[in-house]
Amino acid sequence: MMQFGSTLSAHNLNLSQARRASFSFKNYTSPLNPLTRTPSSCSYSAAASVSSQTISRKPSSISTEATRLHLSNLDKLLQTQPPPKTQLDPQPDLENYKDQNTGSVENRGKGLLEGLNLARLWPQAKAAEEMSPRHLNRLQRLLSKTGEYSPRNNLGTRWREYHGSNNWAGLLDPLDQNLRREVVRYGEFIQAAYHSFHSNPAMSAEEAQLPRHVALPDRSYKVTKSLYATSSIGLPDWVDDVAPDLGWMTQRSSWIGYVAVCDDKREISRMGRRDIVIALRGTSTCLEWAENLRAQLIQMPSTEGGEQAQAKVECGFLSLYKTRGEHVPSLSESVVEEVKRLMEQYKGETLSITVTGHSLGAAIALLVGDELKTCAEEMPSVAVFSFGGPRVGNRGFTKRMDDKNVKVLRIVNSQDVITRVPGIFIGEGVLEEKLKSAKVGGFVDMIDRNMPLAYTHVGTELRVDTKMSPYLKPNADVACCHDLEAYLHLVDGFLASNCPFRENAKRSLVRLLQDQGSNVKKLYTSKANNLTRLKLEREGLQMASCLPSPSS
Repeated sequence: MMQFGSTLSAHNLNLSQARRASFSFKNYTSPLNPLTRTPSSCSYSAAASVSSQTISRKPSSISTEATRLHLSNLDKLLQTQPPPKTQLDPQPDLENYKDQNTGSVENRGKGLLEGLNLARLWPQAKAAEEMSPRHLNRLQRLLSKTGEYSPRNNLGTRWREYHGSNNWAGLLDPLDQNLRREVVRYGEFIQAAYHSFHSNPAMSAEEAQLPRHVALPDRSYKVTKSLYATSSIGLPDWVDDVAPDLGWMTQRSSWIGYVAVCDDKREISRMGRRDIVIALRGTSTCLEWAENLRAQLIQMPSTEGGEQAQAKVECGFLSLYKTRGEHVPSLSESVVEEVKRLMEQYKGETLSITVTGHSLGAAIALLVGDELKTCAEEMPSVAVFSFGGPRVGNRGFTKRMDDKNVKVLRIVNSQDVITRVPGIFIGEGVLEEKLKSAKVGGFVDMIDRNMPLAYTHVGTELRVDTKMSPYLKPNADVACCHDLEAYLHLVDGFLASNCPFRENAKRSLVRLLQDQGSNVKKLYTSKANNLTRLKLEREGLQMASCLPSPSS
């Protein structure tokens, strides 16, 4: 064999190799292969006819020729007819795309674009973008457990504006970033009230005398007073016998919130004043639910005449606010006493009083603001930040609050039914204005005086919507739409009424997934579970029980 091979001429050896190569590619039918032919042209004889020219070339020449054939075949393949046009597949507009040299329509690459049909691929591209690593990183950041406490932007001389001196004109739509942070921060004070109550719902006479420990979200504040609400509704004695382990559900007096004051010099300097916060939780006991259902309007005590004399509020709310307990004073007495004490302690300083509450707490917050504004001379600025609050009183009560210059910012979710009760027929806004313009204002006043459910809202409204969130289901249930954490999530992502959810929202999704996991879109719950599980496995950590404040 070695001797025979050595006697072959160089020409015959090259010819033999070329024929072997031609035979080996004969059965390969890829249209992109430059050495492949159709059945009529890809024959052994056709390959042999060009052997004298092709075989004599150098290997580099063969490679160049193969590349040219490859590009030619590729161009023919991409110039195939595109699929039929449909209304769902708009083609790119190339009329305005001119060649800079000739001024003609640019046609180069047109076959490639039509062959790929990018219009049809666009929805899939958007879906792929949602699952891209960039989005996963964003979701992982929102699941971070790093605490970010009070924002550090200096409010300086504008603090009165953020506290409602101009009824938040020009700050709500679009939402000012400093106001967004302040609103979310006050909402977290309410969350601290919820956490403290549910960790110890029962109350003893000894506990009522001491301030309860509250894990405040802002470390620059300290709790100075515990607040208790008492129901005037009595339950039969047999209730405790039936459910002895749920005695806290039927206790007449329950811890409902606290008073806290800013005690950090740097934070006082940042905010432009020393802030006193009164935080009130929502409904949590059976008797509080029973009070919510006492929806008839009753007269508020007033020494003034005119429309203020017609101020009425819901019976159940006023009962919880004014009723004394067996071991505790009424909520009204406790709040007024503590605020007066703090005003005296910090006399000479610039002070502000912020009352914040959710649901039932939002309703009672209005009563607190109404009373505090006139409980002492030279009262500081009083503002109410309410989340998901129901209607509290009639138009006379609204007029009374306006005359006292109590500033109220109501954060309302359009999908939250609690914000639309109680009350029927007459209400705030468009209906009342239309009736007045139709010259039936006297009829409106008559209904307002005589109807037992002629309720109206108080203050300025900041309206958000569950459907704006990319994470929550658009058909989220009633509990989710009224949930405080859902409110804070929506506020943190709110830019303006005509804008989508802001992309740089910072608020953690941990609590939202814990409390409202069934109302979060499955795409995000599955991704969040995978990311969280992976992180916990790597770090050996437990889920966080508190939430970071937003920051940017």
